[in-house]
Amino acid sequence: MLSKKSQYAFKALSYLVEKRNVGPVLISEISEAKKIPLKFLENILLQLKKAEILDSKKGKGGGYFFKVNPEKVSLAIILRLVNGPIAMLPCVSLNFYEKCENCNENHCSLHDVLIEVRDATLSILEKKSLIDLKD
Repeated sequence: MLSKKSQYAFKALSYLVEKRNVGPVLISEISEAKKIPLKFLENILLQLKKAEILDSKKGKGGGYFFKVNPEKVSLAIILRLVNGPIAMLPCVSLNFYEKCENCNENHCSLHDVLIEVRDATLSILEKKSLIDLKD
């Protein structure tokens, strides 16, 4: 299940994709258009700015805009940035691996199944870019 934060990030980014040729977009415009609480959105956009996916301009005509081409940013990258691991268990995560307590990975059928789930999910998320979020 996607966290609320991930859902808001994807909604905001889809709006920015739609407005990418217009120029910087005010955070209040994104918040109102996509029904995202302003404070929550501020944190998300700052996180995406720190990751150098977005940039911002202050003052008149200011707002948020893409620093990189949205066609080059996979949905997997955004999900990991905002939500952390994509895998359902820490023992099958590629980037956030942790051994599960009281589990033998060599003989765990759940582990094996969730590796398949992770790989199928990643296969889709890595092929889709932010452009695919355009309404």
